[in-house]
Amino acid sequence: MSDQITVTRTVPASPAQLFALLSTPTRHQEIDSADMLRGVEGATEIGGVGDEFVMNMHNGDLGDYQMRNTVTSFDPDRVIGWAPSMHPIDAKKDTIGDVRAEGHTYTWHLEPEGDGTKVTQVYDWSGVQDQGFRGFFPMLTEDQLADSIEKAGRAASS
Repeated sequence: MSDQITVTRTVPASPAQLFALLSTPTRHQEIDSADMLRGVEGATEIGGVGDEFVMNMHNGDLGDYQMRNTVTSFDPDRVIGWAPSMHPIDAKKDTIGDVRAEGHTYTWHLEPEGDGTKVTQVYDWSGVQDQGFRGFFPMLTEDQLADSIEKAGRAASS
């Protein structure tokens, strides 16, 4: 089984519009296809590799929690990506034990195509070292990733 899911869709927004959306964490709820994002703390705009933002999250198994996202890719209007990790790293020990929830990435590649943009989202968990955490992958489906791209296209062009 592969350690990643890659989904490509063409949307009617420009690369600049999409990049503006994706580099603004306060807008990420607009593209959330898993209904887990509850808001952001701190950074309002991503400026480059190494920047961090903390997302407030919720799901049925963990309840409320936070993920720190470190920017791993940043090329304006072309590519942006981040690596989430539990924040703090030992949070939710009562639920997940000593599992280190880190090592996966979300990367968005943007390529002009006609009047829109060909968007490729890569969800990669090959960097997950903790075998207990690795067992949870994939946490998102191909359909959810495709839906996220479609939502991004609508949100960026509105």
